[in-house]
Amino acid sequence: MKKEYEVLNIKCGGCAGTVTKKLETRFSDVEVDLDHDPRIVRATVESDEDEEFLLDTLRSLGYPLTTDDTGAIAEKYAFAKSYVACMHGKIDAKKRK
Repeated sequence: MKKEYEVLNIKCGGCAGTVTKKLETRFSDVEVDLDHDPRIVRATVESDEDEEFLLDTLRSLGYPLTTDDTGAIAEKYAFAKSYVACMHGKIDAKKRK
């Protein structure tokens, strides 16, 4: 079933590229909608295990869900991680050109 997740800290195509690249290892139809705020990540999730993988991957990159209950320190840590993930996405995009 195709599901949507509202995600924090995704700011640009670099962020979206990193999220897509990491999730495409398991999901063939990942979309990151940059036209909405908060950003929306869409993917077909077939099982609870798939969903857990997707959520863990997003969080590990610094892109928590809007519904995640994080404290101030965890929020700043996630933002810093997302910045690094964004830079990786921008570098990967330049390499592909």
